[in-house]
Amino acid sequence: MNRFISYTLHNFRTIPQMNLVDETIKKDIEIVGRVLPFKTNNYVVNELIDWSNIETDPIFTLNFPRKEMLSKQHYEVMEKLVDRNADKETIAKTVEKIRMSLNPNPGGQEKNIPYLGEVKLKGVQHKYPETVLFFPSQGQTCHAYCTFCFRWPQFSGMSGLKFAMKEADLFFNYLKGKRKVTDILFTGGDPMIMSATILKSYILPLLEPEFDHIRSIRIGSKSLAYWPHRFLTDPDSEQIIELFSKVTSTGKNLSFQAHFNHPKELSTPVVQQAIAKIRRTGAQIRTQSPLLRHINDRSEIWVEMWRKQVDLGCIPYYMFVVRDTGAKEFFEIPLERCWKIFKRSYRQVSGLCRTARGPSMSDHAGKIQILGVSEIKGEKVFTLRFLQGRNPKWVAKPFFAEYDPKATWFNQLKPAFGEDKFFFEEEWNKVSETKPFLFE
Repeated sequence: MNRFISYTLHNFRTIPQMNLVDETIKKDIEIVGRVLPFKTNNYVVNELIDWSNIETDPIFTLNFPRKEMLSKQHYEVMEKLVDRNADKETIAKTVEKIRMSLNPNPGGQEKNIPYLGEVKLKGVQHKYPETVLFFPSQGQTCHAYCTFCFRWPQFSGMSGLKFAMKEADLFFNYLKGKRKVTDILFTGGDPMIMSATILKSYILPLLEPEFDHIRSIRIGSKSLAYWPHRFLTDPDSEQIIELFSKVTSTGKNLSFQAHFNHPKELSTPVVQQAIAKIRRTGAQIRTQSPLLRHINDRSEIWVEMWRKQVDLGCIPYYMFVVRDTGAKEFFEIPLERCWKIFKRSYRQVSGLCRTARGPSMSDHAGKIQILGVSEIKGEKVFTLRFLQGRNPKWVAKPFFAEYDPKATWFNQLKPAFGEDKFFFEEEWNKVSETKPFLFE
């Protein structure tokens, strides 16, 4: 069981449990999987999925593409090409066209890429003053792909939209000149797909005195949910644990940003052992997930998930609104319902679970939290605030949008009370392509 076996579009029919799956569903996987990336592994297949109930099983839906994840029009176009055995070039052109219509670069991520002199740091994003995201090129895949993933272009061969970087020296030189940066987030893909040796080469230099302004190192990862053996029995798992201990022994904070979308992912003995082993290094484990229709769109699921996370010593951190990209129409939930799910979940748990923040949208201008639906001067409105903003002065300032029961993302909202713009828009609209950072 400890040997990692990967299943992709090319070999998923070899999964033993696929004998239980209707041929129509297999065909859907093959069609949708040509557009949206598909990959899973033997741990997910054997330990997390209820194969007797795959029509409604959340983990199956999180891993295996479904017909409804493409529009009817896009599905039919792809189905016709597959049925008539179209040539690879024709299929590739159609796939590219469909992908580009799915908003593959949500949240204006291109605007987050900084420069070191004249060099564009393609594997770095710097959206907020204190936090820099780094995308190591060796970490641009995952143990399994989530069907809702907002970074799906990373895994789809869309090289023009891929964030990745090998040149660690450029990254370190950039950080030397940014003394206000306190937090580094290693992301991807999944940094825990990398070997311990490569991960060390990126992290250990940050422990040197010249980077004393870096107080926190974060690792964004789905590995605890999809391959917890990474920290227990992989050949270099002990080196990973030693690295984590070394970081915390220097006095820096190591925060493992764990992605758990459903309580099932917390249910196995191996994930619980892996969590305990990471925590013994002194690292914190903070948990986050988007709200997802068909997966976790009921308050009792979040209550169970948050309570279990706290029982295991993790810190509930974020409840996100699912990003406006890829298969969003399959997973999206109206903003008002997102808020109601959060509210109902929040009031059922103790203060130890109430560290979770949300529902939050990572939009162009920053992380925007839905505080609620209110009535002010006879007008029904959404009350919002920035949890993070391109301009730090925006943070924690309440503002209001017209109530819209159908809205599923911030760009569908309009300012309340007859205003033409939200309070931050004029400043944000002045930002040029050459200077995207309001804090510089």
